[in-house]
Amino acid sequence: MDARNGFGGSLAGTDLLAEIDRLRRERKAVILAHYYQKPEIQDLADFVGDSLDLSRKAAETDAEVIAFCGVRFMAETAKILSPQKTVVLPDMNAGCSLEDSCPPEQFAAFRAQHPEAIALTYINCSAEVKGLSDVIVTSSSAEKILSQIPKDQPIIFGPDRNLGGYLARKTGRDLILWPGVCIVHEAFSETELLKLKAQHPGAPVAAHPECPAVILDHADYVGSTRGILDYAIAMAGDTLIVATEPHIIHQMEKALPNKTFIGAPGADGNCNCNICPYMALNTIEKLYLALRDLEPRIEIREDLRLRAKKSLDAMLSMASATVGMGDLGPARVTGD
Repeated sequence: MDARNGFGGSLAGTDLLAEIDRLRRERKAVILAHYYQKPEIQDLADFVGDSLDLSRKAAETDAEVIAFCGVRFMAETAKILSPQKTVVLPDMNAGCSLEDSCPPEQFAAFRAQHPEAIALTYINCSAEVKGLSDVIVTSSSAEKILSQIPKDQPIIFGPDRNLGGYLARKTGRDLILWPGVCIVHEAFSETELLKLKAQHPGAPVAAHPECPAVILDHADYVGSTRGILDYAIAMAGDTLIVATEPHIIHQMEKALPNKTFIGAPGADGNCNCNICPYMALNTIEKLYLALRDLEPRIEIREDLRLRAKKSLDAMLSMASATVGMGDLGPARVTGD
């Protein structure tokens, strides 16, 4: 039996939290957790945040090892920004439906069909697709970057058609959309959301722009995961309906224990179907093994890393004030 996959008794009796702390110190490691990770992983991380913010924070530390509790493209981004550091992902099968929807060879062919267009590509993509792109964007930086591109410049936007469609409607730009979607945000039900709004009259809805337009049309706020957290803190009311992966609610409840946060439902009337199955692959057991064995390890060819970094650097030069907005908690001390 393989303890890495959560089976067998090889880790029985192991104090995993104590061992993770020991390995964190001995490996001089920093542990990153995305907002969509399970609460127990968020609570032991050095930083909790959005994907790019986490990678940038890790790059600024003196850590020698980055353990990224997220999905594969996030860990790749950390490696792109910190090539000298060892980057491990607790489960290499933790992929992303948006990344899967955009194979590099198909994206290259799509670009060849539109030779006059530049490619603005959402960060939820592989290193290979980043290397084929002109500018990477996040959900918080995309609009500012779009505003700096001449209106007559054709633009390919991928891989998320929902985010691209939202930007097109908001800015009036005519974008050439790649047809990818996030399976988590695609699962929200307009009918069930309207029922929930009726049960909580006056409660605002905060939604991630990866949601379909029929969900965004009912939102009082549309923004990134960090933006949704900031909205929760700033809102005057005491109840918020949240249309994104429900594990973000853990940070809301920690920061705002006197407010009520309700996950928007899927077609079955609950939010369980909106839990990201890829994020859920990471467990405390797998994190322990990743720190112990320094595997699975992210490796990127240097030529590819440099191409991918070029598109990330383009984003940071065009919209540095809109990315890296911080996390909710203080960092642990890494090292000695």
